[in-house]
Amino acid sequence: MDARLLPVLALLLGIAAGAARAHDTWFSPGREAALELVTGNRYPVQEFGPTAASLARAGCSDGTAPEVPLRPVRELPQRLELAPDPGDAVLSPLSCWAELHAAEIEIEPPLVQVYLQEIRAPATTRTAWAQLQQRGLPWRERYAKFARIELAGESPAGAGRLAAARRPLGLPLEIVILGDQPVATGRPVSFQVLRDGRPLAGFPVELVSERNALGVWRETDGDGMLRHRLPFAGRWLLRGTDLRTSVERVGEWESRFVTLALEAR
Repeated sequence: MDARLLPVLALLLGIAAGAARAHDTWFSPGREAALELVTGNRYPVQEFGPTAASLARAGCSDGTAPEVPLRPVRELPQRLELAPDPGDAVLSPLSCWAELHAAEIEIEPPLVQVYLQEIRAPATTRTAWAQLQQRGLPWRERYAKFARIELAGESPAGAGRLAAARRPLGLPLEIVILGDQPVATGRPVSFQVLRDGRPLAGFPVELVSERNALGVWRETDGDGMLRHRLPFAGRWLLRGTDLRTSVERVGEWESRFVTLALEAR
């Protein structure tokens, strides 16, 4: 091969690998609106924003009043800006969430292994994929995304309000913070992963800081819980992907992507 082509080939392979990586969707505090919903290969880099049409539902809680809905206010290439309706502007949210409509994708076989590594898929998933490959079947996947953010660091709140705002929402997949204390560096914090309202055991979760792209992986215990001490302040993202063979469509896959954004003080 002509040596002059090697840099070009490396670039193309890098782009292909990026296309196969898990694209997370997460919340960030807004600049001009209340919140921004963004998508990217690796937190905190914002690559593109979900469309308003892709938003199935979203809402916020201040830990006291009923939840109020979040509405798209501006759709931009790198973010979808969301805010409560003007009549609900008095709300000082402590926690917000969003669910995106399910979508479908087909991944080329050479890129599937990159994807499985990125989400820390278990050996059973890799074996199931190998069996499908032997049958000559492509990788077809239907995925849904669920995002939450804790905004307790934006304004002081009592323990009761904070605990109420953290309660599970009954989303198909969600990560919740346990307890009623603000997230602080060096102090143990507990999380729980729930799938259809039930604890999800053995689920890999990555904790990624805005200050360091090198994440820390943890796996939930039998109660769907994990505990960690965040080593430094700033914004963090917990991310994970629940990938399973489809029950309804033989030979295909179903996944649920989940993120929880928070700020440690």
